[in-house]
Amino acid sequence: MSGGTTPRHALHTAGLLRGIYLPRTVDALAFAMSTYGIPLLVLATTGSAALTGLAFALEWIPRLAAFGWAGAIVDRRGASVVFFLASLGRAVVLAAGAVTLYLHPSGTVASATVMVLAASTGVLTEFSYIAAETAGAAAGRRAGGRAHRVQAVLLGIDQTATLTGPAVAGFLLLAGPPQMLAVITVFSLLAALLALRTPPSPVAPARAPKDHTSAGLLTGWRTIRSLPALGWLVTGLTLSNLATGFLQAAGPVIVVNHYGQSTTAVGLIWSAAAAATLLSVTICRFAIDRLGLWPVGATCAAVASLACLAAAQAPDYLSYLILVAILMAAEGGMTVVLRTLRSRLIPPDRFGSTLSATILILLLPFPVAGVLTALTPPDALGHVITACAALQALGLFLAFARLRTDPALRS
Repeated sequence: MSGGTTPRHALHTAGLLRGIYLPRTVDALAFAMSTYGIPLLVLATTGSAALTGLAFALEWIPRLAAFGWAGAIVDRRGASVVFFLASLGRAVVLAAGAVTLYLHPSGTVASATVMVLAASTGVLTEFSYIAAETAGAAAGRRAGGRAHRVQAVLLGIDQTATLTGPAVAGFLLLAGPPQMLAVITVFSLLAALLALRTPPSPVAPARAPKDHTSAGLLTGWRTIRSLPALGWLVTGLTLSNLATGFLQAAGPVIVVNHYGQSTTAVGLIWSAAAAATLLSVTICRFAIDRLGLWPVGATCAAVASLACLAAAQAPDYLSYLILVAILMAAEGGMTVVLRTLRSRLIPPDRFGSTLSATILILLLPFPVAGVLTALTPPDALGHVITACAALQALGLFLAFARLRTDPALRS
């Protein structure tokens, strides 16, 4: 055998590393840093709890509005093209924001700048995320029997970025808002350059109907309604996401104003939560093999409800961090149950549209949480967390009580 011959699997791995894994890693870091860093930036720049909550809402409302359009454009133009343009656009917007905040560190111009950053980065991040997901799915199909390994690596990349991104953003904010935005700009620009190596994904026919985005979401909604088990679980998790979203939106105000910590401490909470989620997902995979979906899901639901109720009464920062980490770990376990149930129940010919509709429904509480934070006085945030936790507990209890005898979760 010639010493210059490269094994086929080695070529495959090298292609995945350069074309899929590296672009996904850099984009995921920029995603996490901007998602968690922008609300921190708003609080540091304006000092307003109301504007911090409004910025969180502005991050998520455009994402929801762009969700269907992002998928449609990726289908028509290809993942690599949209990935490149979205990452490049985010780099340009963040660079402009960094320059503006350097010249106007406070005042009306600074406040307007950070609010525009929240809305624009939310949209561009949604496009790059959908493009990256599409490229990863295409790579999984090309991998054939190794598809599950590709998806496992991509899931690990996302969780690792969530683990490190918030803490890095909070640390960089100590040096100043322009410095934090400059670093995220570099990551976004690097993601755009690496996206040029992403293999092209299949595109829809040129004559595809232009209204297939709304039709696809309507098909997904009808499919969810026709599958009671999926509908009940999505309903419970949507109510649970309201509590989770409110903790994310109000987190900077609670940690900085109530507990007297720095912005770095806010990022550490979500990094700890990501680490706990990674551990929880691993444990739940083995637990589901032995116990089944319903016992694991019901246990995670109970833990999440109790942790959220306790977080509203946390006496200090450390206990608050631990309780939020436990809550997010339990949410991770329920997500494993949801993903497994989706793969079992959704017909293959409607999987894409149903998946889009499911994600859209699950994300709806996040802008609502931002509006709640903006309208709630800082001293009353604990009471709102308690109300959201009670609603979460009620929703999850009804969902899993309804699903207790459902064959889909008992098989």
